Amino acid sequence: MGCGKTSAGRLAADKLRMAFIDLDVYISEQAQLTIPEIFAQHGEPHFRKLETAAISEIVSGLYFGEAGSPLMASLVALGGGAIINPDNAEIINSGGISIFLDVDFSTCYERIKNDPNRPLAYNSERSKLEELYINRKRIYTEHSQFAVDGNANLNTIAERIIKIYNADI
Repeated sequence: MGCGKTSAGRLAADKLRMAFIDLDVYISEQAQLTIPEIFAQHGEPHFRKLETAAISEIVSGLYFGEAGSPLMASLVALGGGAIINPDNAEIINSGGISIFLDVDFSTCYERIKNDPNRPLAYNSERSKLEELYINRKRIYTEHSQFAVDGNANLNTIAERIIKIYNADI
């Protein structure tokens, strides 16, 4: 959470001239609820099921863009917890390139603290969020094919993502 996936991803997708999908926005649109509403009304386990279903739809090409046709090439900004599920990691890595944006905890914390749109961060103690960060970072490292130092400016991060994409295709 708060590493800049959406901002850097959108910029990289624009430069690559490909579709951009923010997984949390996609889930919200499908559920017709905000992420905090999903958590409040149905709980995190339900959200994680929606997340897996959305990842499967996107990777399998069942997601249709605004023009009504399948999106063959798209850059997806996953939610902060999406890849912690090994099943999701397998689906993601079977269908594309996974890149971990590695940003220091202090930067992430400043971006997410007390954000009401982030159910796991809102009103959470710094120590609890740091523990979540440490646990997730280990999993991200294990499940991602590439890592990018995300402590740079957005243009630099986007260029690093593009370089990985271009080297892999």
